[in-house]
Amino acid sequence: MISDISDLESRVIDDHHQALKLWLRLLSCSNRIESVIRNRLRSEFATTLPRFDLLAQLEREPAGLAMGELSQRLMVTGGNVTGITDQLEAEGLVRRVPRPDDRRSFAVQLTPAGRRQFRRMAATHEQWVVELFAGWSVDEKTQVQDLLSVLKRHLAGIDSASPAKPVKKTKPKEKT
Repeated sequence: MISDISDLESRVIDDHHQALKLWLRLLSCSNRIESVIRNRLRSEFATTLPRFDLLAQLEREPAGLAMGELSQRLMVTGGNVTGITDQLEAEGLVRRVPRPDDRRSFAVQLTPAGRRQFRRMAATHEQWVVELFAGWSVDEKTQVQDLLSVLKRHLAGIDSASPAKPVKKTKPKEKT
């Protein structure tokens, strides 16, 4: 359990803007949920969230994915994907297969053992998520999902590639 001291919301004061309070609340909840999921994956399946996420991407693509595509989907470096793939391949959960369209590259696919292992983990993972959101009624979950969809559409319209305008800093006047 995360203590109040490390909780991002504990740093908020009444004078902070409502949007800042909301962002910190969302971040705090997300971090707590992720922490529970990470700990349970480690204790029940001796695996990590990045490994689970990579297997989930491969489950959705039976023909497999190139390393670069996995890197993009997981939003991590190619080196991270290579390391995880190497581990999973050594455990017999994934395999690298040559791509017919490009002899220099290969696709990563789940093996039958990897598919079975992921399906067991995914079913349990789903139960954990259901449990973690059990504090809300069906209507409350629908309302939050709808509100977050509106926020997501709004954020998609913001050009994240352009840097924020710099704040002008003024030099303090020298004392005479």
